[in-house]
Amino acid sequence: MVGGTTGAAHASADRPSDGLGIRLLDAPVSRRKDPRARTGVVDHLNPGTTITRRFEVSNTTRRSLRVALYAAAADVENRTFAFAPERTPNELTTWTTVEPAEIDLPPHHKRTGRFTIRVPKTAWRGERYAMIWAQTGAPPDKNHNLGLLSRVGIRIYLDIGPGGEPPSDMRIEKLTPERDAAGRPRLVAQVRNTGGRALDLSGRLSLTDGPEGIRAGPYPATLGVTLKPGDTGQVVVEMGKRLPNGPWKAHLVIQSGLVKRVVSANVTFPDTGIGRSAVLLGTRHMLFPSALVALTLAVAAVVLLLLRRRRRRVNSGSA
Repeated sequence: MVGGTTGAAHASADRPSDGLGIRLLDAPVSRRKDPRARTGVVDHLNPGTTITRRFEVSNTTRRSLRVALYAAAADVENRTFAFAPERTPNELTTWTTVEPAEIDLPPHHKRTGRFTIRVPKTAWRGERYAMIWAQTGAPPDKNHNLGLLSRVGIRIYLDIGPGGEPPSDMRIEKLTPERDAAGRPRLVAQVRNTGGRALDLSGRLSLTDGPEGIRAGPYPATLGVTLKPGDTGQVVVEMGKRLPNGPWKAHLVIQSGLVKRVVSANVTFPDTGIGRSAVLLGTRHMLFPSALVALTLAVAAVVLLLLRRRRRRVNSGSA
């Protein structure tokens, strides 16, 4: 869920909106273990497929709210999931219907809505992005140049194409220790999206084997980095000013949904500016459950084939 309070009808900020909330109620069975699927739509659909999802809108204020429900365009721009202004359409929103279009929400009440996505049979392969918005407030009118609108939303990452979903994957390419102008140490990870789906990156850093054997962390990574397939971006972990320069052994976890990468490196933070990039000591890859199943089936098939060939040879020798 994302939200914002706007000073004009065309703006939107990625921060919670007081009093108005929205959450997704449905997720496909195949994605119930994926944390991204609990807050947004990250489905893969074949052309000609229709899906329906339920969502809940809540009002935690002491006043009644008139809430508009609609779909609007979004995209991944400059390594950020970007919301289009107002009700800007795109291809995905033309496939999307939200019901009801408006609701009256009494104080401290909740209502359920639904949206339906009908993918045309002629849809091209690729990932599309959109938002399901719940919006309340007063737009600009002839007496007021600015309106006050609040909206909260659910992200949609919808991949279209026959032949199954493209794999999601990433690679941590570089770790660089730094200190900013205020003296705070930070570790910058360069991450490349090597898969076929957009990734929303999160992470955590733990430091061990520091001066006199001390440990530090875990520290959360700064959120908000979204990478399109093939794109490269930076994930930053910031620490407190009093953290010693080191040396440290850094253990970094970067994750998007069920895709997780873990690297270790020896790092020393500089007194100021950018330090020397660390040599990565090891990378661990964790696969989607579906990928693990596919790998297991492939290994089983090879073993079965070898057993059959061995039996044929034994039978031929006996003859």
